[in-house]
Amino acid sequence: MQTGHVTTPFGRRPMTLALVKRQQAVAGIEAGKAADKWKIFRDASAAMDRLGLQSNSLAVLDALLSFYPDNELRQDARMIVFPSNVQLALRAHGMAGATLRRHLAVLVEAGLILRKDSANGKRYARKDGSGEIENAFGFDLSPLLARADEIARMAQAVAAERAQFRKAKEDLTICRRDVRKLITAALEEGADGDWQAVEQVYVDLVGRIPRAPSLTQLASLLDEMTLLREEILNRLETWEDSRIQSTNAAHDEQHIQNSNTDSPNEFEPCSEKEQGAPSRRHPAPANLELKAFPLALVMKACPDIADYGPGGAISSWRELMAAAVVVRATLGVSPSAYQAACAVMGAEQAAVAMACILERASFINSPGGYLRDLTRRAENGAFSLGPMLMALLKGRDAQSLKVG
Repeated sequence: MQTGHVTTPFGRRPMTLALVKRQQAVAGIEAGKAADKWKIFRDASAAMDRLGLQSNSLAVLDALLSFYPDNELRQDARMIVFPSNVQLALRAHGMAGATLRRHLAVLVEAGLILRKDSANGKRYARKDGSGEIENAFGFDLSPLLARADEIARMAQAVAAERAQFRKAKEDLTICRRDVRKLITAALEEGADGDWQAVEQVYVDLVGRIPRAPSLTQLASLLDEMTLLREEILNRLETWEDSRIQSTNAAHDEQHIQNSNTDSPNEFEPCSEKEQGAPSRRHPAPANLELKAFPLALVMKACPDIADYGPGGAISSWRELMAAAVVVRATLGVSPSAYQAACAVMGAEQAAVAMACILERASFINSPGGYLRDLTRRAENGAFSLGPMLMALLKGRDAQSLKVG
């Protein structure tokens, strides 16, 4: 490799200190260093923005590399290629001469190639008596080998930035969807709070998303959208807790008012003639008709709802009611249908109904319509959860016997 001295450019092209520095760096390539020329080209293509290149610049670099006979650039080899502009233009997909010259200058300015000009500015090789190249004038590819590791690090950094960009964009899209659906759910279910103001904050955030955002802009918007989602979830959780406490208080008050009855608790009424059964002409309130069932019995008949409880288990009525809300959304039951069931049956019994519907979800075409039908029947005093629970228990016992 003949890079032991500094060469100056031919004609009007100026000599610069930067050019001197690049030539000195090439002279300092460590002994024995080698790299695949196409691997360097791929890395340069990935890092083209950082190197200040355009697609035409890469096309010219590709053409130059094609004139180098070996696939590997080596420190102990001559790395000068000397094609004419006509040959280069043909291998650069018929690039115009002025465009070719401009992008050759871009490659030199980017520090990827060096010019080694002859006395008259022509590109050629002088051979010795044995036919070996003694001296060559053209384009020196040594800077590619000298900067191979640097260019590879640039390509890796660009790939990492692109991965971060894709992840930030995906996270922002998901967070944006979550906020939109949570606000809609809060408005539909009548949750307490100024949700119009929250929605305006959301609209303002979405309006600030640029058409072509940078990674920094995406990260900043994602942080703000995440904070908004957390605020909405906190408000909904607070509202849900207060609603459950209010429902439990009303249920306890109803229980105290009915605690003086002489008739014992039963799982279900057997007929209208049974003591305490309501008349069809004058139906009793549903809460009087629907009996309270032990939680253990409900979980034995409907074990699937445990998967929706905290940690995959349910140990209290509060956890059952919270799991029922999740099941409601999973089965596509509308908030209004579930609220109507809670109003008629009570929150605990509505949760039991959702647990039963979950157990038989594969046999029910419309869980929402089925729950509304149960609610109407319960309101008329013509429905009890007892038969549903007992049927599920018998079916599970029968299945256990078959397995055994």
